[in-house]
Amino acid sequence: MSVDTKPPACLDGAPRVLISDFGGVLTTPLERGFRAYERESGLPLAELGGAIERVAQAIGENPVHRWERGELAEHEFARLIERELPERFSFHRFREVYFAHLEANTSMVKLVSALRGDGVRTALLTNNVREWEPRWRAVVPGLEDLFEVIVDSSRVGARKPERKIYELTLAALGVEPHEAVFVDDVEINCRAAAELGMATVHFRSTEQAVAELEALFGLAGARREPLAEAAPES
Repeated sequence: MSVDTKPPACLDGAPRVLISDFGGVLTTPLERGFRAYERESGLPLAELGGAIERVAQAIGENPVHRWERGELAEHEFARLIERELPERFSFHRFREVYFAHLEANTSMVKLVSALRGDGVRTALLTNNVREWEPRWRAVVPGLEDLFEVIVDSSRVGARKPERKIYELTLAALGVEPHEAVFVDDVEINCRAAAELGMATVHFRSTEQAVAELEALFGLAGARREPLAEAAPES
């Protein structure tokens, strides 16, 4: 995590901080990679989900959650899932297909950049995995310029919607919950942020989220460039 030492900006009655999710908000929908692997491999996502559920029952928790906290290594996670789907699931191939279908959501990236330029303080709060860090960061170049604080679940040992990770992010910024707006595409993560006292935007589409964020930060009607809609899934 890196923290800007400059004092926070204060916009007349508007929030002073944006905390953003990464995958599915600053990128195209994560489901695209899953659906592409399903088509290529012939393995229904429901069966992959069933394998993850069986592992969860065996180890006492969803293995994805443990991986995202850094409690499982990538090779351990892969072995657990592949063992449930012998000769049917290739973790290595899944990873390649997943990233091949992940692109930047340019409209959201431009909005964050515009807000940062207007003096809004920014933090990235992501549930992610340590081994994938170089690859997910490469999807949106210049994250260090967009965000003064980057909180990665696998680096801090907590994940959304756990209260601890929100508190860590707010502490890194040195702000109170009521000063921040949190945007995420997972509703339960938004609910957890709201329970702490943050304003929230549940990302359901780029146009909807941009409009809500512009209104909250006093930019309504002042969009810098037309929205760049994500390409349809292929």
